Amino acid sequence: MPRPRLDAPDTDRTMQVVNHIRALLENGALQPGDRIPPERVLARTLKISRASLRTGIGYLVAMGVMKVRHGVGTFIKDGPAEFSKASLGLMGALYGFQFWQMFEARLIIESSLAALAAERGKEEHYAALAEEVAEMYAIADNPADFLVHDMLFHRIIAKASGNPILAALIETITTAMYEKRRKTVERANYLREMAEMHREIYRAIRARDPVEARKQMENHLRTAENAQNLELPGIHASRPARPRAKKLPAVLGSSSAQ
Repeated sequence: MPRPRLDAPDTDRTMQVVNHIRALLENGALQPGDRIPPERVLARTLKISRASLRTGIGYLVAMGVMKVRHGVGTFIKDGPAEFSKASLGLMGALYGFQFWQMFEARLIIESSLAALAAERGKEEHYAALAEEVAEMYAIADNPADFLVHDMLFHRIIAKASGNPILAALIETITTAMYEKRRKTVERANYLREMAEMHREIYRAIRARDPVEARKQMENHLRTAENAQNLELPGIHASRPARPRAKKLPAVLGSSSAQ
């Protein structure tokens, strides 16, 4: 029986695992949602220790390629592609990413995604968007549930754009923001207005009007940033000037929104 190669540097062993999994994905031996072979099998195949194998798998999990289901196994990640939220969070802590900078990134990427969705979207995407808008209206008095459908709406647009790289970038940004947002969304009392904005985005995409879709998405994101700044007072300090967004309902200025 071959002995594990324990003398190789940790980085080399990690990349050996990464390259092996990449090869399995490229040749179709593994597909999204598949469970990877057992540790003992992979370690024997790669001639490395199981501890080294776990290090390599941990790297792939951090990259967003794999997901560990405790007690079940390790799987190739299924669902929307995303880059590592952990890495984004680490970079944010290291370089001091600001809330407005995250929104600015969303504005640049998502406005383009909306325009692309208007050009490339299919009936299945239109139907899914319409369903999410209907759900938003139905649960406008339930902020936590509204946030879930908000995320799904934007995810469908990203998918409809036909560009998985841009979709992965925005998925990473929005999911990284989600954890903070879900802690404050209960303060939101303007969700019916937000549902209306989502409806206008949907209408522009359904009409295959990329210019209007871009415009509606930009207006929505600028308005959403202003609204969320009221939920999180103080985090938007030192923000450069930007064109004024659509005016929000007067209720946003009330003490209940704080």
